[in-house]
Amino acid sequence: NHNHKSMHSDRKDRICKLLKSIETGDPESVAVVNEDKYIQHNPQTHEGSEGLATLFKRLAETNPDVNIVRIFEDDDFVFAHTEYDFASRNIGFEIFRFEGDEAVEHWDNIQPRLGPNPSGHSMVDGETEIIDLEKTESNREIIRSFIDDILIKRDTEKIYDYIKWNHFVEHNPRNSDELDGLIKVVSPASINAETTITYEKCHRILAEGNFVLTVCEGRIDQQPTSFFDLWRLKYDYILEHWDTTETIPPAEEWNNDNGKF
Repeated sequence: NHNHKSMHSDRKDRICKLLKSIETGDPESVAVVNEDKYIQHNPQTHEGSEGLATLFKRLAETNPDVNIVRIFEDDDFVFAHTEYDFASRNIGFEIFRFEGDEAVEHWDNIQPRLGPNPSGHSMVDGETEIIDLEKTESNREIIRSFIDDILIKRDTEKIYDYIKWNHFVEHNPRNSDELDGLIKVVSPASINAETTITYEKCHRILAEGNFVLTVCEGRIDQQPTSFFDLWRLKYDYILEHWDTTETIPPAEEWNNDNGKF
């Protein structure tokens, strides 16, 4: 139904305005967030101690630059792939959950900008167009089993069921388009490698058409880590991958009790 769709694009617009208002300090844009209900999952952020309008106004004074590279919508969730140029340059994924026309919950995963990677790709370039809306659910299921088979169970034999070896574009700053890198990371042998990456649990899978975002928990070198991975699919295969990883601070350092996930 048409209304449903138009309400949806409105949510995307309002989140774009919210994120852009970090540049301007515009207090109007913050109205999309219901601050009484707002549940913040960034462990570094003080729950409710400083209103968003105040925070954004403070940030705006540093002449920040915010670029929303991709923005998606899945049911009550809007999620964005963003570049932040403040005191330092970061790439982030931002997830907002809506109730009606208000954002009431927020998750993010921010990583310093690195790269380009060995294949010459940055952390954010590549395809942005959302297509194949009718495949949203089938793409979500493909990624659900990919995460389980390849990243959690480390069954590298199955990797070619999901990715064609010469059609993959990798945006992770340390890896290349060659699948050898990915196979090495997830092969059971790499558990004792120099940099051991383990995916332990998938918390959330959000999708719109040909793009799927996964929110997973695991470890890098034994440090608790959050992995936000964005996958683009075509013809039921993964073609492109972007990600951010962030170390999860120990619970005693958290500024709110909502948990990272």
